[in-house]
Amino acid sequence: MSQGTSTDFDILVSRNYLLFIGVYLTVFYLNTLFLIPKLYFQKHYLLYFGIFAIMLIVVSWLKPYDNLIFQKFNHFSEQRILSPSEFHGQYRPEPPHEVQRRPPFVDIVSIFLFFTIWMLGMAITVALKWQLTEKKAVQAEADKVTAELSFLKAQINPHFLFNTLNNIYTLATMNHENTAPSIMKLSHIMRYVTDEITEDFVPLSSEIACISDYIDLQKLRLTPKTSVCFEVNGEVGYREIAPLILMTFVENAFKHAVSNREESAIMIKILGENNTIKFSCQNTLFTQARKVERTGIGIQNTKKRLEYSYPERHSLTISQENGLYMVELFLQN
Repeated sequence: MSQGTSTDFDILVSRNYLLFIGVYLTVFYLNTLFLIPKLYFQKHYLLYFGIFAIMLIVVSWLKPYDNLIFQKFNHFSEQRILSPSEFHGQYRPEPPHEVQRRPPFVDIVSIFLFFTIWMLGMAITVALKWQLTEKKAVQAEADKVTAELSFLKAQINPHFLFNTLNNIYTLATMNHENTAPSIMKLSHIMRYVTDEITEDFVPLSSEIACISDYIDLQKLRLTPKTSVCFEVNGEVGYREIAPLILMTFVENAFKHAVSNREESAIMIKILGENNTIKFSCQNTLFTQARKVERTGIGIQNTKKRLEYSYPERHSLTISQENGLYMVELFLQN
């Protein structure tokens, strides 16, 4: 092993080098793992900065950097003085100016390294704390949206079933021959409502089947004065939709557009093309109903569900014109 390599190895295993590494590792990990989480984040600022001042004094007293540098300088000086004597086999006294040097009274570099490592530890810890807080905030917002969406779905179920059961009850009191088939259609609707409503998205074909059964139930109580047109076009087999999104508007149309004295019409169209589902619903708006703002619990809930399920991927237009109430909805898959 060469003499230079031996000198470097001696320094690496020396007390001053171990002191240098130990001091700054202690400063970094004590600050990041204990002082900041337990004191600074808990707002014990006086105690935190008191320990900071004590550690600064200790580092200033230990002088880890200067001791390490001057150890290497003095070791090099000894090698430079002794090597010629050993080479010639003669004794050469050490010159007066070659005495070992001592570190200065104030170790500026050690203090600078202390501040740098302290602030680095604080920056890393605060950044990690901020990321964790941001992650918790995002998760809390997601949990809130999920809870609100579940609440909205829970509101839709009884509202929808209540109106349908009323229609079946009317048929039963009249001893209508279609009472039994109506109950079967209602069972299909209830199966859809209870089984599929828990899902965020369901096949569009399931929603269409539910609408079809619902329209058939409604037709049983309609008079010839009300006409109903229901059309489904395009490719709908592989598409998905949030459950009961369309049903709300269909139910609303039958609720407000049926009259035993005046002519009325309900037109419902569903079109699937490209990546878009287009839905339109149009019904007669009677004079006495025009003064009533038709934004009940079903419509309001559906608007919120659209915001949650189709953020910036839907367009809903509700308008009244020429005695007609019109709904146009575009959904992007």
